[in-house]
Amino acid sequence: MSITSKDIIVNEDLALELGLTKAEYKMILDYLGRTPSYTELGVYSVMWSEHCSYKNSILQLKTLPTKGSNLLVEAGSENAGLVDIGDGYGIAFKIESHNHPSAVEPFQGAATGVGGILRDIFTMGARPIAALNSLRFGELENKRTQFLLKGVVAGISHYGNCFGVPTVGGEIYFDNCYQDNPLVNAMAVGIVKTDKTASAAAVGIGNPVFIIGSSTGRDGIHGASLLASREFDEKTEDMRPAVQVGDPFEEKLLLETTLEMIEAGVVAGIQDMGAAGISCSTSEMSAKTGVGMNIDLDKVPLREADMSAYEIMLSESQERMLAIIHKDKVKEAKSIADKWDVQFQEIGVLIDDGKIHLKYKGEQEAELDADTLVLGGGAPVYKREFKEPKYLATTRSFDSSTIVDNDLKSSFTTLLGSPTIASKRWVYEQYDSQVRTNTVSIKGDASVVRIKEIPGKAIALTTDCNSRYVYLNPYHGGMAAVAESARNVVCVGAKPVAITNCLNFGNPYDPEVYYQFTNALKGMSDACEMFETPVTGGNVSFHNESKQNAVYPTPTIGMLGIIDDLDKTMSSDFKNEGDVILLIGNMDNELGGSEYTKLKTGKITGDSPQVDLELEKNLQIGILDLINKGLIKSAHDCSEGGLAIALAESSISGGVGCAVNIDSNAAALFGESQGRIVITCERSNLKAISTLLENLYIQSKELGEVGGDDFIIWECLNMKVSELTKIYESAIPNLMS
Repeated sequence: MSITSKDIIVNEDLALELGLTKAEYKMILDYLGRTPSYTELGVYSVMWSEHCSYKNSILQLKTLPTKGSNLLVEAGSENAGLVDIGDGYGIAFKIESHNHPSAVEPFQGAATGVGGILRDIFTMGARPIAALNSLRFGELENKRTQFLLKGVVAGISHYGNCFGVPTVGGEIYFDNCYQDNPLVNAMAVGIVKTDKTASAAAVGIGNPVFIIGSSTGRDGIHGASLLASREFDEKTEDMRPAVQVGDPFEEKLLLETTLEMIEAGVVAGIQDMGAAGISCSTSEMSAKTGVGMNIDLDKVPLREADMSAYEIMLSESQERMLAIIHKDKVKEAKSIADKWDVQFQEIGVLIDDGKIHLKYKGEQEAELDADTLVLGGGAPVYKREFKEPKYLATTRSFDSSTIVDNDLKSSFTTLLGSPTIASKRWVYEQYDSQVRTNTVSIKGDASVVRIKEIPGKAIALTTDCNSRYVYLNPYHGGMAAVAESARNVVCVGAKPVAITNCLNFGNPYDPEVYYQFTNALKGMSDACEMFETPVTGGNVSFHNESKQNAVYPTPTIGMLGIIDDLDKTMSSDFKNEGDVILLIGNMDNELGGSEYTKLKTGKITGDSPQVDLELEKNLQIGILDLINKGLIKSAHDCSEGGLAIALAESSISGGVGCAVNIDSNAAALFGESQGRIVITCERSNLKAISTLLENLYIQSKELGEVGGDDFIIWECLNMKVSELTKIYESAIPNLMS
């Protein structure tokens, strides 16, 4: 028997059970002037959840730089950011989290994370051309971690491969703090003609409202409010029904239907039904333009019997769009849907009172002012208390000079085979990176994707964040996340132009977590201002913690770079015998927060590497100039594992050895100071390179030469490149076998 509002006693206790606070329940009573129905309370509970309302983050998000001459839409105003790349085309891109669902059901959690972010892209009218991801797990030796990693990778590859979008890049870290709460951040990128974009705004009183795509079931109910907006505890395993189930083949048909409808001009407004399902799409689209909607829930296509209005409104069933169709073009729209065999069902009409009216089985289930439901309208906004975490006094007091290492070669080989550093081939070979034939490279510091619509042009894409740095120093760690992503795109020859971000943090009601959040955003903001890479949008994911601990603060950065001449791209691999190896940029050797320090102490400790934004900016300018002038043969950012690991990676990638002279101490070999890049060049170009770098106040140091079959660091180690390759390539498969 279907449950209706009349069967449920609505009171403060029920509101608390649905994730609302006492104060928020009182706000609802004040807005309505009466007690809400069960359906109305459910809609408020999902719309005012942390996941949908950003109630604890919006004030801080507003401090990020969101304006730029090449941005085509205001950050956060549409389903994804949109950047002008010239010649009448734009790039839509966005990153979002699917952490909690992936912890409960890794395959479907990760798969639907990919599906959701792809819909955000093609709802803009953009055809997806690339996908990336950023993944965090517990230590790989743990059996649960192996289960989660297998499931998440399988889910990502299943959805992306079946849908037909290349997965071109990403990163994977392993740390104990993610044991109970892994992070699964999915990024998607698409291309669109700038005069063919669509908006998530309800336009045109009298225009009909349609659901396009799949039927609605009970999967995903309260995914936003009770799964994505709470910590992990003993009840988490009981929340599998809150995880959505995806169908990539249905999404492919929905993609083609959506793009053809937008191209044909039949769509007046369209929005993906992601978090909070029909509740979110109806209220956000209405509030954006101040209109209302009459919605008849009896017309919503259902795949399960006896669903209540509450369940229909809160379902997060996948592969669905809410579209406003021009009333004189419904027939044309239907013919497009029929062509692709996609469900196309009218469920309502736009009206002019600003309210969402819901009817079901002859009953008035809800009448809600749309503006009271949404971010930027009547949804609550909080400024939380913050204080410096107590642990920082301990971590900052750590003295790395106390580490004694009598076997640097052993440390080097252990680092090279550590899961965070070692090759992720076992993972990325499960992804189709070549479908659509736009992928130029996935093996450099950033991925390069050809823009076929503009001959000679390409984009560079990367996801980056070293969360250990953010944990140890939220401000410098936030800067470092942006700076590393920028270095990675310039190392392949691209100019950084904009970022999207996925902000993964613990409980915002904890003042120490909120300190991490506010200071990380300040670091990100300062870096974006310096690099002129505005924030186009993204996602905040709070409550990433279990009873044991919160995850490290992880503000994942998705960076977009533009390459104007595809012939002038750069790779990270060593190439020719006799090429000179240079280290350019910062010459410090900081061990705080490094993979080496973790190896030797078992702890994430010390202060994070410091970031010099002026140096970073000059380094970007210098590398791009060197590439455009054809003066260098390779470029590789120094990151996890330090200089020794960066050199080894370039040798492994190129299949050629090198002989270098580095001070034989741990800090010089394994320090992770920021703002450093290893380049190679012909000796005849050294003078020109030196002059260019000196004019930008960039230091450089000659380390040695490329050549032979041996990887030699004088007075430290001498190994065959084949030995390095075996260690680097086999670490994860060995642990996963």
